[in-house]
Amino acid sequence: MEDPIQLKEEGNKYFQANDYEKAVQSYTQAMKLNKDKALQAVLYRNRAACFLKKEEYAKAASDASRAIDINASDIKALYRRSQALERLGKLDQAFKDAQKCATIEPHNKNFQETLRRLGANIQEKLRIQFSTDSRVQKMFEILLDENSEKEKREKAANNLIVLGREEAGAERIFQNNGVSLLLQLIETKNAELILAAVRTLSGMCTGHKARATAILHYLGIDNICMWMSVDNEEISLAVCNLLQTITDCLLGQGKEERHGKEEAVVLDTKKDLRMITTRLLDMLVSKKVSGQGRDQALNLLNKNIPRKDLKDHDNSRTIFVIDNGLKKILKVVGQIPEMPDCLPMTENTQLTASVLLNKLYDDLRCDPERDNYRVICEEYIKSKIDPQDMDKTLHAIQIVSGVLQGPFDLGNKLLGMKGVMEMMVALCGSEREIDQLVAVEVLIHASTKLSRATFIISNGVTLLKEIYKKTKNEKIKIRALVTSDKTILYSVASALVNCTNSYDTKELVPELVQLAKFSKQHVPEEHPKDKKDFVVKRVKRLLKAGVVSALACMVKADSAILTDQSKELIARVFLALCEDPKDRGTIVAQGGGKALIPLAVEGTEIGKIKASHALAKIAAISNPDMAFPGERVYEVVRPLVSLLNTERDGLQNYEALLGLTNFSGRSDKLRMKIVKERALPDIENYMFENHDQLRQAATECMCNLVVNKEVQERFVADGNDRLKLVVLLCGEDDEKVQVAAAGALAMLTAAQKKLCSKMTEVTTQWLEILQRLCLHDNMEVQHRGLVIAFNLISADKELAKKLVETELLEILTYLGKQEDHPKKQHIINIARDCLTRCMDYGLIKPISQA
Repeated sequence: MEDPIQLKEEGNKYFQANDYEKAVQSYTQAMKLNKDKALQAVLYRNRAACFLKKEEYAKAASDASRAIDINASDIKALYRRSQALERLGKLDQAFKDAQKCATIEPHNKNFQETLRRLGANIQEKLRIQFSTDSRVQKMFEILLDENSEKEKREKAANNLIVLGREEAGAERIFQNNGVSLLLQLIETKNAELILAAVRTLSGMCTGHKARATAILHYLGIDNICMWMSVDNEEISLAVCNLLQTITDCLLGQGKEERHGKEEAVVLDTKKDLRMITTRLLDMLVSKKVSGQGRDQALNLLNKNIPRKDLKDHDNSRTIFVIDNGLKKILKVVGQIPEMPDCLPMTENTQLTASVLLNKLYDDLRCDPERDNYRVICEEYIKSKIDPQDMDKTLHAIQIVSGVLQGPFDLGNKLLGMKGVMEMMVALCGSEREIDQLVAVEVLIHASTKLSRATFIISNGVTLLKEIYKKTKNEKIKIRALVTSDKTILYSVASALVNCTNSYDTKELVPELVQLAKFSKQHVPEEHPKDKKDFVVKRVKRLLKAGVVSALACMVKADSAILTDQSKELIARVFLALCEDPKDRGTIVAQGGGKALIPLAVEGTEIGKIKASHALAKIAAISNPDMAFPGERVYEVVRPLVSLLNTERDGLQNYEALLGLTNFSGRSDKLRMKIVKERALPDIENYMFENHDQLRQAATECMCNLVVNKEVQERFVADGNDRLKLVVLLCGEDDEKVQVAAAGALAMLTAAQKKLCSKMTEVTTQWLEILQRLCLHDNMEVQHRGLVIAFNLISADKELAKKLVETELLEILTYLGKQEDHPKKQHIINIARDCLTRCMDYGLIKPISQA
């Protein structure tokens, strides 16, 4: 379309249909093609109307102005500009445009009303402005007068804080030399006045980048950091909040500025942000900074330096901190509180610094960046290791301890650095308690993730024994003993995992293996002793040796010794032991079922999944009363339900469904527990599965669950396809699915009469499916089909009449006339019961009366 008039008409249609975006596009295209000035003015004012609707007021005012430039008496353009300017808070300019409109059309009531409203708003704004100015002045007079009553000062301080949080109030304080007066309050060194001033400044900065930038420059980052360094928790936190508010504004975060939907004036904030970061890093190593101040500096760095979203590729702030401040953070984690030269710290300072180390490491994007991080750490630690100066060396080992609490893998590498092991040995053999304490702390942190702690597994126990022998401090003895036991338990669990070959292994695709061999790449080969036959033999020998009892004892170990990693390893071993169904009875008898429950509830995510899967294997074939006696059986339901997650593999889904089927057949209390754990939607989903075994297991589970009244009520409820799904499953070719689905339908129609009539409405295939069930070759399916027919006939005479008028009567007559037969008697009897009920209704007559 190249006709500007047609494009204008198209834009008008879009506008009337409330599609303002497309209307803007049509008007814009028309402007490019148009050469007529009068039409151009119309297009600009029309587009201004769209921008008003889109709340883009600056654009609306701009377009209206262009229309007015072409035609100064364009009343629509004048009125639209007045509306836009009013929304932008420019009331005096909006009033002038409305005045022109009223001059052109003096009898227009809309213009007269707009003038009255704007006039009133301008008067109110002026009144508030003058009132606010006098209030602000009065507040500062009270606060700065040392002779003012305490109560008056407190009230003035609170009022000032409230005023600073309001946009109009904040602007008046700012315009009336308020920042300078607030600075005077801070310099009084009165804690209450300082808090009031800082909190007012925070309110003034919130959501206003330009004002926040001006306040930052006026106060000076050095002053702000100095105030945050004081040994007063409340003041330090308040100043931290002020600096966070300023940082949020500089980063474009926090409360939106109130300028319609247009962005505020763009300010170059990178220089200010870098200056703030540099000063915060300087605070970390300054002895003049209090422990509270150091914590707040670390908190600000933690919050603002690493990326919030890893999809954002810009990690330049992290790189800047690593290059200019990583050594300063390491100095903090390397502090030893018992040493006289220690920086002022709180009990949280070093842990917060370790968290920062971890966040910075996780924010790195590639190996060269991580290598640079590691090299800086190594160089700093090397500079601290001095065999002639044990105090200096202590700091080096403490740094390693701090890194282990942050990026653990890096800490583990640092433990293997040349000279570190020698220093560890020296510290463990030292007579000084401070040396022993630092050494044992490192070993404790190194043992938190034993699956990746190569150093502790290789050398830890020996070193811990050395400390245990040397120290006389009971605290150190206990910590050494616990860490040693933890390491031993983990080592035993690792050995059992190796014996049972229960680590996760990726299945090698034969074609890819051949391709790798062809390209002369290394292809890992399975160890001969890891082949299935060897593993099975080892598992049998372990079971015979009573390994289950040993594992049960390990699970009972103190939580300080039994780490999450050890729990995962034990869960892997249990799962391997449960592989053969014949062995599951032995596992239950030796306490394996009981031991698995806590492993399925607490630990690593992988560990919980493995333990839950082992429970499912046991629950699938064991008598629940024997495997999980007493109330313990109810604790098993949640782990089984967790395996119904679609993220779990098919075997885990299947065996969990078998376990729940077994449980749901035991008691209504267990059925209620399964319902409460919200398993029904997942079970229903698996009833739709294409996989035959999953569909069968889910349908069998539902067959047991429908005995429960709450489950029945869910089938009765309107707005769901549960009953339809069961009816359709009765028509499946898979006999096992049919048996389960027909059983469920028989119980549902027997328990709830409403479902009998509902069954005939959910699908047009219901009658054909019912007839097929009643003629099925499998007597179990046939019997269930006839029970469903009996339930429908018994439920309602009209429904019975509907069935009698179909071929189902012939089927029932044929089955009912058969001679008595022991194997088929239950089928013959139910068919006769159906016919008898129809005779009772008077729908059919006895043969003798025919």
